Amino acid sequence: MAFWYFGYGSNMNLTALRAKGVQALASCRAELPGWRLRFNVEHFFRHEGGVGNVEPSAHPGDRVCGVLHRCEDEALGPLDATEACGHGYHRVEVTVHTDQGQQSALTYVGDASFLNEACLPTQRYLNIVLRGAEGAGLDPAYVAALRAHPVMPAQPVAPFAPPAGDWPALGADALAGPGPLTALAGHVFDMGTARPRHEYLKGFFGGKDMTFFHLQRMDSSDGREDPAAVAALRFTPAQQRYLDQYLWAYLDEYRYVGRLAR
Repeated sequence: MAFWYFGYGSNMNLTALRAKGVQALASCRAELPGWRLRFNVEHFFRHEGGVGNVEPSAHPGDRVCGVLHRCEDEALGPLDATEACGHGYHRVEVTVHTDQGQQSALTYVGDASFLNEACLPTQRYLNIVLRGAEGAGLDPAYVAALRAHPVMPAQPVAPFAPPAGDWPALGADALAGPGPLTALAGHVFDMGTARPRHEYLKGFFGGKDMTFFHLQRMDSSDGREDPAAVAALRFTPAQQRYLDQYLWAYLDEYRYVGRLAR
């Protein structure tokens, strides 16, 4: 069995979609009439700004261009998980128009509790959206409007430094112990005191090393990151800068508890 899924943001990009554990059986361009694209879903981490959302519109001619994917039923679980279904987004059924006619499809709409009209997308996120839109052959005028969309100002980031102290080296088995511990780029964090917004991530990140997950969300990712290099903490300068941003964000949201033993 299979279902149709309409992606309008980063999930137009097949590389980004595969990084979420979803391999489309087939994909084609599609339009959602009577809706508009927004970037007003506030990301879990503040430095990532706003990510894509669709909202019904009463303005004549409004539409959202995107990509319609045919997916196996097993893909719904990974999609729900990576889209924080039931927390940051909820899943709805819509009717999209394709070159072959109308099609009922699933898509994700931002939850009201996550909407922030002041949000802007980062250039990283917009680059992924643009690559997906161009690859699918969407309307050039729509793609041009996407390219011209304002983005969140880039902020310089210093190399990550853990808090002062004599921190222990924790084995990978420590991540599976009591409490929602997570690891990133060789550092371990306790998510237990995170703000309520991050309650969902305790289940998604808890007990895992999230380094590979984050690297595959870079706009330069081709989906072929080397697991051995990641395990050995061998990163390109661009990857290290990207991870440093997240390490500082983790430190802001969670409690630092040590280094991950290798």
